[in-house]
Amino acid sequence: MTTDGPSADSPKLLSGGNPQIPKGEGPGPVRDYIAAMPEWKQAIGQHLDDLIVRTVPDVHKGVKWNQPIYGHEGAGWFLSFRCFTHYVQLQFYRGTSLDPMPPKGSTHPEMRYFDIRRDDQLDDDLLRSWIEQASRLPGQDL
Repeated sequence: MTTDGPSADSPKLLSGGNPQIPKGEGPGPVRDYIAAMPEWKQAIGQHLDDLIVRTVPDVHKGVKWNQPIYGHEGAGWFLSFRCFTHYVQLQFYRGTSLDPMPPKGSTHPEMRYFDIRRDDQLDDDLLRSWIEQASRLPGQDL
């Protein structure tokens, strides 16, 4: 039997299609978040996760505030991403220290954002550079 909508045990999608995933550390909660990302956003989430893991092989993962977070175990977090209605937003906690600085500012003094829209052609070299730089900065306690 098939259904046309999400199953009763599927994560709830919050505003903008952001999956509501329980807080947790390790790859499992991040895998659950990515699997619940709607439509084209899921491929972006998987691409980002793969790129982060290839760039920082010892990265520590988790989900907090309904978004995947990445850092070094015991040393804080350096980036996250989440779904919005028309884009997936990559968030660098110390983004003002990256060169070049990600384009979108924040109300948080050091945070910078990079929005990825459905048809964007990603510059993986630039993303990898940002991820690598961010991973070498002091992490944030969240």
